[in-house]
Amino acid sequence: MELHRGLPRQSPGSDASTRHLLSLCGPLPERPRVLDLGCGPGRSALLLGAEAGGAGLAEVTAVDLYEPFLDELRTAAGARGLSGRVRAVRADIGALPSEEFADGSFDLVWAEGSAYVIGFDRALTEWKRLLAPGGRLVLSECEWTAEEPSAGARAFWDPQYPLRSTARNLAAVQAAGYRVLGTRLQPDSDWAEYYGPLGERVRAASAATASEAAALASVREELAVRERHGHEYGYTGFVLAPVTAGDGGPWRARPETAADATAVRAVNLAAFETPLEADLVDALRADGSWLPGLSYVAEGPDGSVAAHALLTRCEVDGVPALALAPVAAAPAVQRSGAGSAVVRALLAAARERGEALVLVLGHPAYYPRFGFVPASRFGIRAPFEVPDEAMMALVLDGSLPVPAGTIRYSVPFGI
Repeated sequence: MELHRGLPRQSPGSDASTRHLLSLCGPLPERPRVLDLGCGPGRSALLLGAEAGGAGLAEVTAVDLYEPFLDELRTAAGARGLSGRVRAVRADIGALPSEEFADGSFDLVWAEGSAYVIGFDRALTEWKRLLAPGGRLVLSECEWTAEEPSAGARAFWDPQYPLRSTARNLAAVQAAGYRVLGTRLQPDSDWAEYYGPLGERVRAASAATASEAAALASVREELAVRERHGHEYGYTGFVLAPVTAGDGGPWRARPETAADATAVRAVNLAAFETPLEADLVDALRADGSWLPGLSYVAEGPDGSVAAHALLTRCEVDGVPALALAPVAAAPAVQRSGAGSAVVRALLAAARERGEALVLVLGHPAYYPRFGFVPASRFGIRAPFEVPDEAMMALVLDGSLPVPAGTIRYSVPFGI
C-alpha cells in the first residue's frame, strides 16, 4: 500500500463522475446519512460531504482498513471545514460490525472502485441491510466492454478477478432485488486520473526488498495491460434502489382461485377499452402456457378483487421465460397501489418457484419500479416492432445465463 500512499485516487474516477452518479440518485434528505465504503484517501467522501443532499449538510462516515488513507482524509476534511461532518472510521467493508453500522441507518451507501474487495454479488447482498427506506446504493464494477475479450485481456483478469459483461451484472443486480436508477460507463479520462499519478510514481520507484519488487512488477503489468487492452474493459457505476415488498398499502395479494375467474374477467374488462385483455386471460387459462399459482389478485378492504396480474410461459431462443400480461386494476382503485401490490406479490411467487426471467411489454415509466430494464440490454427482442424502452426484462435468478434472442409467445397472444 505504500506505493499508493499520497496519491489522489485509488481507483479510476473523477469528481465529474462522482457528481454524475450523485445526480442519478434523485432527491435525498436535506441532511443525508452517507456511508462511503472503501473510501481510500477520501476524494469521493469529501465531495459527498459538501454536495450530497444539496444543502451541504450531509453526514459522511468514510470507511477503510488502511489508517494512512484515513489520516489523509482527516487532514483534507479539516482543511475544507468538513471535520464535523466527515468521519473516518477504520473497519473491514466485508465485516461491518452491526453495532456501529446498524440496519437501515444510511440514506446513501457509496462504493466507487471498492466493491471488488468482497465481490460485486456479495456487496449487493450484504450492503442492502444498511439502507434506510428510500435509500440508494451506488457502486462501480470493472466489466468487459468488448463482446469477445481477447486472450491477452483474459490472461490478466481471469486469474485475479473474472470480469462479466454489463448484462450479467445487471442480471445480478435484479436478482439481488434492486431496480436500476441509472448507470455510467466511466470515460478514459477517469482511468488517466488514477493511472497518471500512479504511473509516474512507479517509473520513479525502486525496490529494496523482494516484496517491493513483486508489488512494482504487478502494478507495471496492470498499467501495460490497460495500455494494450483498455478498449476491452472499463468501470461502470450503478445507481440502485431496493425493490421493496410493500407500497401496496392495504391491498392483500394472493393467488387466484377458481371462484375468482368471473371477477378477474370483470376487472380486465373495466381496466381496458376493449375486451381483448379479458379474452386473452380466458384463452391462456385453457392453454399449455398457463402456470397454476402464477395468476394473482389483489383484494380490496371488502375482499373483492380489485386488481389482477398474470405470468404465463414464453421462451427466448428456446429457453423458458415468463410473460407478464395482462396487469389490470379496477378504475376506482387505479393509482392506489393495488396494481403494484399484485405485481410485487406475483414476481415474488415466481422467484420462489425458481423462475429465472420475466418479460413485459409496458409503460417504461411504470415497470422499472419493480426492477425491469430494457430487454435489449440482454440482447432480447420482441417478435414485432416496438419502442426499445417498452420491451423490458427482469432477471429473477442471476446464477443462470440470460438467454439472448427473440421472444416466442404462446398461441393465445396471436403473435
